[in-house]
Amino acid sequence: MEGGNSRKIEACENEYRNLMVLINDQVYPEGFGECGGQGRCATCMVRIEGGEASLLSERYRNEESTLGKKGISGINIRLSCQVLINSWLKDAVVHIEE
Repeated sequence: MEGGNSRKIEACENEYRNLMVLINDQVYPEGFGECGGQGRCATCMVRIEGGEASLLSERYRNEESTLGKKGISGINIRLSCQVLINSWLKDAVVHIEE
């Protein structure tokens, strides 16, 4: 998580609209998700490791364009507002990118 801190977070499938909402609800990072989930600002950028991260590589809506503008091309970097809470995230480690 943010600033070298880590915490274990558990959530049920469909408990939250997306990963950004879960992070905002349970971690409270300052300035996170400023566009409210539109995939435009990249302030909710995360790096996902483990779990079934390879299944999470498909980018949606504005995500590809937004990450491209930031020079991001790695498949494990995502906008958390575009990641649904489902079994693919089981045992995943999510790092909040600055």
